[in-house]
Order: sequence, then structure tokens, then C-alpha cells
Amino acid sequence: MVFLHLFIVNKSGGLIHHRPLSARAPKISTNEWLRIGSTFHSLHAIAAEASPLRLPNGKNASGADDGIERIVAGGMELRCLQTVTGIKFVITAEPGGTVDLDSVLREIYVLYAECVCKDPFYELEMPIRSELFTQAVDALIDRVERLGHTSMSKHR
Repeated sequence: MVFLHLFIVNKSGGLIHHRPLSARAPKISTNEWLRIGSTFHSLHAIAAEASPLRLPNGKNASGADDGIERIVAGGMELRCLQTVTGIKFVITAEPGGTVDLDSVLREIYVLYAECVCKDPFYELEMPIRSELFTQAVDALIDRVERLGHTSMSKHR
């Protein structure tokens, strides 16, 4: 599976992290990423309100608000993991792979908690500028592309 992009949106709709995950990822400027982040946040909220089906208490299995979890298009697949705190982790990849993107997102969330949230200089809701987080995500993506699974899905 070829991963394309990772972006993280805070609970207010602000883009706090974005990066390409492969050389095949389309080149997107920072201003375009800011628009993508806020637009996705808005569409996520609209989807939660417009859905004819309601999850119990409007929450998904992880306790986060209902909304967009997956979009499949001709040239890419998008997956979103929204945390209980409202942060959205979004990954795009070329369609047709066998990797469980939800497991990849959950592992990226763990890396965020370990590398970013434990940094005493990081302020919540602010852009993520952690080299440790970047290196950890790179290592995860390399491992998944090489082995075809995350360490989390391996132990299921």
C-alpha cells in the first residue's frame, strides 16, 4: 500500500500537522492544506448532523463524535480517526491495499500521545513541530509498507 498524506486537525478545525508520506503524494501548498483541514472539519461536522442514522448518544465506538470515517475515491482512500478530545487524524492512501488504515491511525494517535503530548513545551491545539513525532511516524509507515501491518494488528 502506498500512503499519500497525513494531516491532523484540532477540535476547532485548525490544521496542526500535515505532511506527505511518499514521493507519489500530490504536491500541496501550505495554504491549500490550511483550506483542506478547515474544510474537512466542516464536512465532518455536517456529516454528523445530516446522517439519518444516529449512533447511541451521537458517539462512535471510541467515544468520539459521529462524522466522516472513510471516503473512497477513484485515486485515493481517506480514513479519519476522531479522538474523544476532538482531534482528527486523517490519512490518505492509494486504494486497494490490504493494510488496515484504522490500525495505522490508532498507532499514529499513540505516537502523538507519546511524542507530542508528553513534550513539556507543546501547547495543545498548536501546530506540531516535533522531530521525534515525525521520525516515529516515518518508522511506522516504513514498517507497515515493508511488513503489511502495524504492530497493533499483528497481535490481534
